[in-house]
Amino acid sequence: MAIQGYLRADGRKGIRNIVAVCYLVECAHHVSREIVHPHREAGAHLIGFPGCFPNSYSHRMLERLCTHPNVGAVLLVSLGCEGFNKGRLLEVVRESGRPAKLLVIQDSGGTRRSIAEGQAWVAQTLQQIQDTPRAPMPIEELVVGTICGGSDATSGLTANPAMGRAFDFLVEQNATCIFEETGELIGMEHWMAQRAEHPALGSEIVKTVAKAATYYATYGHASIGPGNADGGLTTIEEKSLGAYAKSGQSTIRGIVKPGDVPVTGGLYLLDVVPDGEPRFGFPNISDNAEIAELIACGSHVILFSTGRGSVVGSALAPVIKVCANPATYKRMSEDMDVDAGRILEGRATLDEVGREIHELVLRVANGEQTKSEALGHQEFILTYKSFEPLEPACFPSAA
Repeated sequence: MAIQGYLRADGRKGIRNIVAVCYLVECAHHVSREIVHPHREAGAHLIGFPGCFPNSYSHRMLERLCTHPNVGAVLLVSLGCEGFNKGRLLEVVRESGRPAKLLVIQDSGGTRRSIAEGQAWVAQTLQQIQDTPRAPMPIEELVVGTICGGSDATSGLTANPAMGRAFDFLVEQNATCIFEETGELIGMEHWMAQRAEHPALGSEIVKTVAKAATYYATYGHASIGPGNADGGLTTIEEKSLGAYAKSGQSTIRGIVKPGDVPVTGGLYLLDVVPDGEPRFGFPNISDNAEIAELIACGSHVILFSTGRGSVVGSALAPVIKVCANPATYKRMSEDMDVDAGRILEGRATLDEVGREIHELVLRVANGEQTKSEALGHQEFILTYKSFEPLEPACFPSAA
């Protein structure tokens, strides 16, 4: 299938052409939400950072998100006295060739005037970016992320391995595929190390998962919730087996951290657990925090498996919902894109559902709406974290 992408000034291509309205502190959230509201169906999306004191992770995240290939223009909304380096973020967005504006509520005269000014700019800019040039987008330029949420005992049997097969098919075509949730891969690190492109990378994978295990042990809570247990998952080890399945069987080429964009195609592990002393709370406070990190790593589209049933989508990138449980699919089919529970019932094979997901990814990349997009889902969350630079062994070019 020929994909027509939106060509950006840096040569990357997007599969959507969105105006991102980005608040830089919680105090600007309401104004930003009101700016977006009348333009949601036209392509305005709301993202932002609620904190007030600066954090290098959050700044890096918003730099990557505001210059993501799916984003055509950005309105930054500031209260005016927060600690966020708004001038630098505005500079980065403008240097990327995108239309950008900084709206400071304290300078604009308060809530009503800021909303009116912001809505007028968004309306004008949505018209302006309709002229964004289109260009052929080979599959090797596509970046796909994967996550699981609302998991149950069927997730690791149907949806997760089917998404893993879709990843294998995409990697065969030299697309970039990113899987994550190191806190839900505890016990699988040595299996992943065996799949690493080189031994040094395998050692880094083991260390990354060990860091996650230490982090969760410090907080006294593994990455498993009551809903998982109600759905039949009994241990974190069992959940890890399912989480691992969504990575497929391809060679792991490298490790990335939030905001790192892989430079070559292949399969990558995203480390979402902060470095250093545990101090920012649970690293996967919600599925949408990790979705945002996958998008910051360049993901054009997200594969999301669920057994219990999750309705969330995301701002900036479409989310494809793969339902693991046939009973859940029957109840929630309006929210689900793929019925992977057919595998459990013997109505489809793993490869057949994997191919279905692969083909749907290409159609969504070419403009087809996902169920969450059609329903207007634009969830987004960004919190505080801290990360150290990657070791050379984490990169595909390492010896």
